[in-house]
Amino acid sequence: MSSRIGKLNILLPTGVVVNVDGNQVLIKGPKGEMLQIIPQGLNISQGPEGISVSANNGLDNADALRGTIRAVLQNHVIGVSQGFSKKLLLVGTGYRVAVSKTKDGCAKADLTLGFSHPVSYVAPIGIEFISAAQTEIEIKGTNKQLVGQVAADIRRYREPEPYKGKGIRYSDEKIILKEVKKK
Repeated sequence: MSSRIGKLNILLPTGVVVNVDGNQVLIKGPKGEMLQIIPQGLNISQGPEGISVSANNGLDNADALRGTIRAVLQNHVIGVSQGFSKKLLLVGTGYRVAVSKTKDGCAKADLTLGFSHPVSYVAPIGIEFISAAQTEIEIKGTNKQLVGQVAADIRRYREPEPYKGKGIRYSDEKIILKEVKKK
């Protein structure tokens, strides 16, 4: 078998520089830099058409890893050139968010979610919070996995309930509401 994704070259936009050093790939761009360690059995080569990932013969899972590492490197290239973002909506009476920074410069979101206490979430380094309204929060960063994980962590505080739809949801998420019981 051969990986269809792994065969594709990664095109580099202007302003993105890639340095391959042994089993480490450093990708630098206008939004930051990312380091990826390549597993044994894979080779990274850079040419005029972009970056290509090839698998060594003889290893059992090298071809499967080829497609995965190619997709991860593609996400790193997009992250350092454009960045990633996820938008969350707070739906419910009194639900709101206030964005601030901690003393060491990390992003912090203070959430009021109907609990008896406010909830504070401090983001890891590399994540930025933007709040255009009191009921919206946008999570931005260069690492796609980290942006998604932070969004999932915040959503987990109050997931949307199926009867009224109250809770924290993704902006593109559709909630199917259940009908209430009738006597």
